[in-house]
Amino acid sequence: MPILNAPDGAEIYYEECGAGRPLVLLHGWAGSGRFWRWQTEAFATGCRVIVPDLRGHGRSAGDGVTFTIDGCIADLVALFDELELTDALLVGWSLGGQAALAAVPRLRDRLAGLVLVACPPKYSASADYPHGLPPNEVKGLSLLMRRDPDRALGEFFRRMFAPGELDEAQYQRIVHEIVMAGRKPTPEAARAALAELDRTDLRDILPAIDLPTLLIHGTADTICLPAASRYLMERMPAAVLEILPRLGHAPQLSRPAQFNALVAGFLEGLHAAD
Repeated sequence: MPILNAPDGAEIYYEECGAGRPLVLLHGWAGSGRFWRWQTEAFATGCRVIVPDLRGHGRSAGDGVTFTIDGCIADLVALFDELELTDALLVGWSLGGQAALAAVPRLRDRLAGLVLVACPPKYSASADYPHGLPPNEVKGLSLLMRRDPDRALGEFFRRMFAPGELDEAQYQRIVHEIVMAGRKPTPEAARAALAELDRTDLRDILPAIDLPTLLIHGTADTICLPAASRYLMERMPAAVLEILPRLGHAPQLSRPAQFNALVAGFLEGLHAAD
């Protein structure tokens, strides 16, 4: 299996398939590259698809390896160097979207565009940012992760989807092919990632991110509020927003055909601009 040796000695697992414009897919909290399975399959016919497990997650979890945004930036720069990636489309979902946003200043000349899915510039609400969740949400999840990791991850997974968004067959397929097929993070790594999510604030860099950017958000997302993507659209010079009615936090899983069509259309626009 491909392994990237990160600058700090961490081993970052990734998968690669296909040929063409690089498409780098970053998963969210407590997930793995498996959460992009149906995008990997769909885009490998026309793109060079690279799917890492973020540090501290999936097969990139290891002794002493935990999640930090700065560590993710260094990992992404090393991955782009190792694979000699240029003209890439960087796609980030939720926490992976924050990592993608944070890495743009280091990777700007090697990127053709961004896709940010349910991505907040700041996760928790504050006096000057009302578009996040109450700070006690992260604290409560972190505490539950300490006491009962399986329950914490199970409740978080179920919350990704709005009532009625999945039928039973879809739900079972996602559970077996995506969640159970990937590796869970250790409780320590998951709690460290939650703490990083809670303190990360990327609002100051948004006006300088002039890359073509597609924002995708479900209207029924209760993990990252849709207002977060509207905030991004208003402050990123080349961002467009696609709102998906009645969908929750993971449209790439619940509506892969619709999601893939949006990304494919965005890719076509990038090709036309070349």
